[in-house]
Amino acid sequence: MKRIKYILASIVIGALSLQSCSEDKMDDINKNKNNPEFVESRFILTEVMTKTGFYVTGSDLAFYASIYTELLGGAHAQFYNAQERLGEPALSTTYNNLWNAIYVNLRSLKMVEQKCSEGGAEAGNYNALGVAQILKAYNLALLTDLFGDVPYSEALEPLKNPQAKIDKQEDLYKEVFRLLDDAVVNLAKESKYPSIGKQDLIYKNGNSESWIKAAYGLKARYLMRLSAKNPDYQGVIDNVNKSFANSIEDFNYQVPGVDYPFYTVFQAREGMFSSKTYYDLMKRLDPEDPRLNDYFVKVGKENPTVVLVDHGGRVTQSQSTYSPSGLSWGTSSDLANATNAVYLMSYHELLFLKAEAQVRLGIPEANATLQAAVDAGYINKKQKFTYVRFTPSTDPNIPDPENGYNRNLPKNLTGEELLKRIAEEKYLSAFEVESIEMYNDIRRWKAMGENLIELQHKDPTKFPKRFAYGNSDVSNNPHVRAAYGDGSYVYTEDVWWAGGTR
Repeated sequence: MKRIKYILASIVIGALSLQSCSEDKMDDINKNKNNPEFVESRFILTEVMTKTGFYVTGSDLAFYASIYTELLGGAHAQFYNAQERLGEPALSTTYNNLWNAIYVNLRSLKMVEQKCSEGGAEAGNYNALGVAQILKAYNLALLTDLFGDVPYSEALEPLKNPQAKIDKQEDLYKEVFRLLDDAVVNLAKESKYPSIGKQDLIYKNGNSESWIKAAYGLKARYLMRLSAKNPDYQGVIDNVNKSFANSIEDFNYQVPGVDYPFYTVFQAREGMFSSKTYYDLMKRLDPEDPRLNDYFVKVGKENPTVVLVDHGGRVTQSQSTYSPSGLSWGTSSDLANATNAVYLMSYHELLFLKAEAQVRLGIPEANATLQAAVDAGYINKKQKFTYVRFTPSTDPNIPDPENGYNRNLPKNLTGEELLKRIAEEKYLSAFEVESIEMYNDIRRWKAMGENLIELQHKDPTKFPKRFAYGNSDVSNNPHVRAAYGDGSYVYTEDVWWAGGTR
């Protein structure tokens, strides 16, 4: 009997041992070795920088914004539909991929914040923490600027809150400023870790000083954004003065091997083309502007000419009728546009902000600031076409430089005339990748009762006042579904900072 008990005990122990080994083995099998449980913050930040620069800032959101602002015109497929307001602006599927991408970025950045804060696996990594907070502020501001009230406070833990509530834009802007202020403090601290180094695709080697300047620049942008609600023009000027000193310090994404998104989409879809609104303004301000030759590609075999999308008239759905943008076009032998930069924020944008703030405060240096902004916007842009200022030679045998251009503005503009010229010059400088900021500016100026950029679309009632919520949440989150309704709200409801309620 004892022997039988020993045998049974041995079988049970053996079975338990096998079960334990099997469970250990299964646990090991179930691990994705290509998705390690611990990823250093610097690697997460690299991925977020690429998604933010190429995918979020430079892609579909900017494409559609360029059509709505008439920097470009749409003449094929979804871009034609956006041009003609046939559905795209109000559909929840139009921006869904980018809606999701921004939330992925925000969740990744929250992970870095947790890792680098007290109690985290990289506590004391203040360089990575500050960079993460700036990128988080940027992504959050972009999200709410375009979509208005959005899920945020509950949305970064989707498993815990699959149907996150919608937060008010006013509260989201408070969070944006908090993140930027905290980032400046953290980047000034002595980090217990090395900087993010080569993983920094925006400012090489994770330079804290450069990131601090970017934070101040973003604060200036967002303070100006709230002008219709709570103007703080001196705050704009003060933050610009703490930010970039020149175009070398631009907050931009330009990585070898990663093509410029507008170039990429033109090669793939050939849907966006040159705008008559943009061309006419450029020609009116200076008929000798060399960008009139460079930015507009002539079409036609026998007598090539510039053919423009007329936003005020009938647009033909075609991939061959209209002139491509000189910054997007390319051939198998001309790949120069592939290396154009994506601007998250530029030095020239900051100078335009400063000039506008100076005008509104009655500061006479506004004319000089505008001239500096214009110079930075055409001389130092990181793109295919560059220009230089020059002193004309008195020697007839010495030609002017081929890319020479002296854009000299009147020095005695004041008041509304100066304000309008600032807006128009900023519009020209925004071409084409800074279209999201121009879209924001146009809505802000309208909220202030100022029609500084005169758009020409044949149906002005169909100017999209915001972007439609993403289908992922419209389908699965009842809060977002109710806010979306039938989508027509994009034509009728301003975002909070533009005078709306949501």
